[in-house]
Amino acid sequence: MKDYKKYFIVPADPEEVYAALTNPNTIQLWSGDPAEMSTEPGSEFSLFEGNIVGKNLEFEEGKMLVQQWYFGEQEPKSIVTIKLHPHKHGTSAELRHLNIPDEDYDDIVEGWNEAYFGALIEFYEDEF
Repeated sequence: MKDYKKYFIVPADPEEVYAALTNPNTIQLWSGDPAEMSTEPGSEFSLFEGNIVGKNLEFEEGKMLVQQWYFGEQEPKSIVTIKLHPHKHGTSAELRHLNIPDEDYDDIVEGWNEAYFGALIEFYEDEF
């Protein structure tokens, strides 16, 4: 198991970034794929045509979300925490992804950098 931590600067206010991570309609705008998402703790989600699935654990509006990502029946659970901080260029998004299976690590890191935060940053490029 491996962990991944990185900061991304998203050129939008934290409230906008939070909506882009939690509102299924906004997720579809930047990801290009339909999304199933709710801010109800305990609800399940599905992103990128079911390539990312899991359970929503905790939300703090405009500031943070915590999810469990499913990798089969894996123990310990794979936990994603995204904290949003105001930044002079928009939002500093602090990502922590714990307990990534070794065989999935490179694909997950590439996904975070390109398909997830890469697409989100590109979506808001002209905001600030």
